[in-house]
Order: sequence, then structure tokens, then C-alpha cells
Amino acid sequence: MTSRTLPRLLQAPAVLLLLVWMLVPLGMTLFFSFIRYVLNSLRRPEWTTPSLDNWRGWGNYEYVLYQAKDFWFAVQNSLFIVGSVIVLTVGLGLAIAVLVNRAFPGRGIVRVMLISPFFVMPAVNAVLWINMILDPVLGLNGLAVEGLNSLVTSLQTMPLLGGFFSLWPEFEPLSFRATQTSAIAVIIMVAWQWTPFAVLIFMTSLQSEDQQQKEAAILDGANAWSQFRNLTLPHLARPIAIVVMIQAIFHLSLYAEIEIVSRGNGNKNLPYLIGEFASNNIGAASATGIMAVVLANIVAIFLLRIIGKSLMD
Repeated sequence: MTSRTLPRLLQAPAVLLLLVWMLVPLGMTLFFSFIRYVLNSLRRPEWTTPSLDNWRGWGNYEYVLYQAKDFWFAVQNSLFIVGSVIVLTVGLGLAIAVLVNRAFPGRGIVRVMLISPFFVMPAVNAVLWINMILDPVLGLNGLAVEGLNSLVTSLQTMPLLGGFFSLWPEFEPLSFRATQTSAIAVIIMVAWQWTPFAVLIFMTSLQSEDQQQKEAAILDGANAWSQFRNLTLPHLARPIAIVVMIQAIFHLSLYAEIEIVSRGNGNKNLPYLIGEFASNNIGAASATGIMAVVLANIVAIFLLRIIGKSLMD
């Protein structure tokens, strides 16, 4: 037995288990996507069981692409939510990581507090935000608007500026459960939860930044922005690519936040659409799932190449 054979034999059970863990669900999903599999079909009872006799070919994919009214909206909404969350988390993560990278009293406590939102469960996060912060009546959203209206009312009694403030309309709190704004609510709560992840990755990477280069840049007269643009940002190129890839994959599978905020009313993504199909039409749900996997890989590869290449250059 060679020196390489024994390690491979020891690794084989774990590798086989992982392959079975991944390939069996994927294979079943592929199979279901090519057959007619409907849980409740009184007209055709044979469709209620998965069988090759119910082979449909590309019919489920054609139905999802051309007949399901919410598919393209779900794709568009998924990309909008994922793109917005990534922009916010990477931007805020960079800014916060650079700020807390400097020495100041209580830095350790601040770092722990910055990371803590990442450990909140998604469902709990959504309930807290939509009820305690974004609610137009009982949340901070409603209280802030009420306070602003009270301030404007008090300013209207001033001798000189009262006429100006009397022209101001009464502000109304924004309802984030509405069709037009529910996606914004999801973006806000997910960005709040995932910004600490970006901060943690960026802070860790900044610890290995070459300080001699920064000192040389300061001696050459480089300002803070020039140092960040030419030294810090290229140093963080790989961490940014990692954060973008991981978040793109995770955020394409959002479900709890959308269910809690809007119940899918005007705010659906692909996982939510799959859940609606899965309540009856397993074939359409499986076809949508396969297309979601393809979309996730395309988005991840695109973002990695575009962002990684631009930062490396």
C-alpha cells in the first residue's frame, strides 16, 4: 500500500457520504422536473405518484417559463434583492471595518456588538424589524413620523418661521407591508443582519495589511482616500469576492423574511415561488428549483469574475 492509498481510503467514506448527500436530492429533483407529478389531481389520479409513465419532457420548464405568471417577476425580484443587499453590506462593511481597525477605547466591545446581529435567526430578525421598527403605527417608523409632525406643529407657532412651516404637509408613515415597499423592507433587514459578516471578514483581512506601504505612502504625501483606493481596496479584493459569492448564494434562497413581511403579496422570489408550486405541482416546483440552481451559479460566477477582476486590476 503506497503512502497515498491509505489517506484516500480513509477519506473515501466521507467523500461518498457527501456525494450521496448532494447527488440524491439533485437527482430526484431532476427526475421530478421531467414528469407530471401533481399531489391533488382528481382528473388524472395517476399523476399523483412519481412514475416514468408520467414523463413530460421539457413540459414543466415550458410551463414555468411561458405560462406561470410570477416566474419572471420572481427572477427580477430575486436579482433586485440580492444585488441591493450585496451593495449595502459590502459598502457598509468596508466603511465599518476601516473605522474599527484603528485603536480606540472600547474597541473590543464595539467589535462584539457589531458582529452580534449576524447570530440572530432570520425569522426572528424579520419579526423584530417589521413589527418593532418598520410598523407604521407601533414601530419606530410610526413614532418617528409622529414626532416629526409634532415638531412641525410646534414650529408653526413661531413668530417669524411659523408661516413657512404652516405650508408643510402632515407626514404619513410608510407601510413596509405594502406591495411596492415590502421588498425594501426585506433588503433593509437582511442587510442589517449580514453586514456584520462582511465586517468580520474585512476586519480579519485588514490585520494582514502591509503597514510599511502605508507609511511610505504617507511620506509621499498620499491622502487617506488615495491610501484606501490604491492600498487597502486591492488588499481586500479577495475577501470582497468571497463575501459577494457567499452572500449571492445565501440571499438567492431567502424565504422567511418574505413570508413574514408580505406573504408573497407583490414580493416573491424564486424560493417563495417554489414553495407555492410545491403545495400541489411538484413537477413545476422541481423545474423552478433547477432553474434557480442554474441562476445562482451564473450570478456567483458573474460577480466573482467582474468584481474580482476589477479589484485585481
